Amino acid sequence: MKPVPDAPAATRPAGPPPGAPIALPPTRIGTTLFEWGSRTFIMGIVNVTPDSFSGDGLLAGDAGDPARAAASQAGRMIEEGADIVDVGGESTRPGHEPVSARQELDRVLPAIAAIRSTVPDAVISIDTSKVEVAAAALDAGAVLLNDVWGTGKGDSMARLAAERQVPLIVMHNRERPEYEDFAAELLADLRVSLVRAKALGVQPNNLLVDPGFGFGKTPEHNLEAMRRLADLRALGHPVLLGTSRKSTLGKVLGGAPPEERLEATLATTALAVAAGVDVVRVHDVRANYRAARMCDAIVRGGAPL
Repeated sequence: MKPVPDAPAATRPAGPPPGAPIALPPTRIGTTLFEWGSRTFIMGIVNVTPDSFSGDGLLAGDAGDPARAAASQAGRMIEEGADIVDVGGESTRPGHEPVSARQELDRVLPAIAAIRSTVPDAVISIDTSKVEVAAAALDAGAVLLNDVWGTGKGDSMARLAAERQVPLIVMHNRERPEYEDFAAELLADLRVSLVRAKALGVQPNNLLVDPGFGFGKTPEHNLEAMRRLADLRALGHPVLLGTSRKSTLGKVLGGAPPEERLEATLATTALAVAAGVDVVRVHDVRANYRAARMCDAIVRGGAPL
């Protein structure tokens, strides 16, 4: 019996290959249009704090002028491949000391203004849970809201995003890491947050989702979230992942301190690209940009050779 020849290309079923990211409408963040699915985007972390868990806080020790240091760091990150720089003025590590809105404003506003002045077209995100800080940061030049509570601590951040017509990252978080079915509840919680944000007026294409690696989860939950990254695509929004230097990575490596967690971070970046994640939030931009570029060439194709 003769083998059946392959069908002509014109009659083969259309559509993306198995495992390809779901097509999503683009999102304009500031003046930049992010075409989701074209490649993996990089968010660089700029901590204007004295107590960052990763040891990179610009207020630690004798940092000189923190606003100038933030602008220099952001400029370097953008040169190394960062598409977004995420500016934060309050540590969110376990056991962190809360700061007042005034303290946080005094930290982030000069930094954002300096970045905007030094790199006029920079895409700046503000990492805060205080709506007054977020609003002032938008006035200073930020164009993206990143709240570790998503819409889980009231509706003021979503209302601000709707009023200002800016994108909002909806992150998963809980007060306590208590779950009956972690994977199912992760998705259910995010769906509730997305529905709430849309009901408050945030446009669907202005919403990103973040599984909240390291927030309201045990190390085991964090690893399970990594295994379930592809499931997040069913929510119909771009996915952001932030694992960089976090404690779960150190535990897996037998207690490695934050400065020795680069390889583990790169492993999670590679897995994220394979799962269709759209943005990775990292400290070490150059290394993660290169890892993502290589993975994109394999997973998404189309990289120039």
